[in-house]
Amino acid sequence: MSQSANGSSIDNNTLSILQTKWTSDLMSAIYVIVTLVNLCGNGLSMWLLLFRTYPKTPSIIFMINLTITDLLLGLALPFQIMYQVQGYNWTLGSSMCNVLTVTFFVNMYCSILTMTAISVDRYMGIVRPMHFRQANVKIRNAIFACMAMWAIVLAVLSPLEKTDLTYKVQELNITTCFDILKKDMLPSVAHWAAFLFAMFGVLFLCPFIITVYCYIRIICALIKNSKSNQKGRAVRLALIVLFVFTFCFAPNNILLLAHTVTKLYFNKSLYMYYKLSLSLSCINSCLDPFIYYLASKDFRRKMRQMLGLQNLSTVDTEMSEGRRESFHSGRTGSIGKADAKHTERPISQANSIV
Repeated sequence: MSQSANGSSIDNNTLSILQTKWTSDLMSAIYVIVTLVNLCGNGLSMWLLLFRTYPKTPSIIFMINLTITDLLLGLALPFQIMYQVQGYNWTLGSSMCNVLTVTFFVNMYCSILTMTAISVDRYMGIVRPMHFRQANVKIRNAIFACMAMWAIVLAVLSPLEKTDLTYKVQELNITTCFDILKKDMLPSVAHWAAFLFAMFGVLFLCPFIITVYCYIRIICALIKNSKSNQKGRAVRLALIVLFVFTFCFAPNNILLLAHTVTKLYFNKSLYMYYKLSLSLSCINSCLDPFIYYLASKDFRRKMRQMLGLQNLSTVDTEMSEGRRESFHSGRTGSIGKADAKHTERPISQANSIV
């Protein structure tokens, strides 16, 4: 996201980035793999979550929202691949460029907010189980929260929705999409600062702090109160989610802030590193189905049944029949008709904490 004055020539550093073939080839290869895994994994996850998961708990609503954002990115990535294979030459018009760019950022920030909502839901279920309300009320709240996430993200990204993000590079005879932004996209440096603060501070840093806090408290509660066979898996999965959150989203958002500040104030660029970090943010979209599979015994059971695989491992079958695993929620989450009943108990009595 290099900045250029409207109609002026771009600097040599930006031209060099646009002509660096290895970065476009590397990112294209990553995007191809992400697209295939994303569409297959999230398509399967969506089917299981919609038609095989009962009851629809708040965590399930959040997982459905997360899967929707992942699928949207999977559908948009082929256009990004085509753009990069053509040497950063966008041929589909300014409107499609806006759609592609906004889809990228919506996936990132809706995923961040959804994962934060999941962490809060797990925190309430495990650390403060007595604060749970009736399930039907919480489901309505979860749906409202998902709608609010989309509204907030789209509002913050409104400059990218209203501006022509294409740029004609006369020196290379190509038209870029989002890789070069006009400085007059926003009226002043103060508006740029507010835009960056909203993206970095509101949509990333605050949710990240909340997520870390919730999972630290969850891990402490599990270590203190859980049985050993439950505790080990729950702690490992919590650490995995924190790792994925940090690995996929932190580099991109930190580099976005650093690059824009250095470009606006020092006329230097970190765009090469920022562009490479975009691929990390996309990897999250194909990791979520694997997290569901590792986290939920019921999810594994239904997936194995659908794929015609053998029954669950001895470790799983040795767990008590009444136990319901849900990595994303401290209360019972069930998949299938056999799991229609839903209970909430304090952590010391809960059948499921994973």
